[in-house]
Amino acid sequence: MPTNLGERFANAIAAKNAVALRALLAPDVNFRAVTPGKFWEGDNADAVVDDVILGKWFSPERSITAILRVDCDTVGTVDHVVYRFRARRPDGDFVIEQQAYLEAEDGRISRLEILCSGFVPDE
Repeated sequence: MPTNLGERFANAIAAKNAVALRALLAPDVNFRAVTPGKFWEGDNADAVVDDVILGKWFSPERSITAILRVDCDTVGTVDHVVYRFRARRPDGDFVIEQQAYLEAEDGRISRLEILCSGFVPDE
């Protein structure tokens, strides 16, 4: 079982596990993300999980078929995680990578910033 907070976060996304994601995020998480064409912000764990991560990015018609990479490190006091998934949408197979920087308080992610590659066709 992953012990690093970033690795647990990546695995919870891959499993599309809303309960685990909510447990990892502080209720008032400071969330920012950039995906191709859109900037996202939030300050509520439920909204981040339900409306963004599992509601838009990895919605029900998008399945994660494999975890290709999860690498964790730190930048000073900030945790860094890179995760890459193979995913399937109705229009084909894709690879998606996200880089996240996070800070934690009391064992939960209090600040989360994500940069996303978008869904890249998997050749």
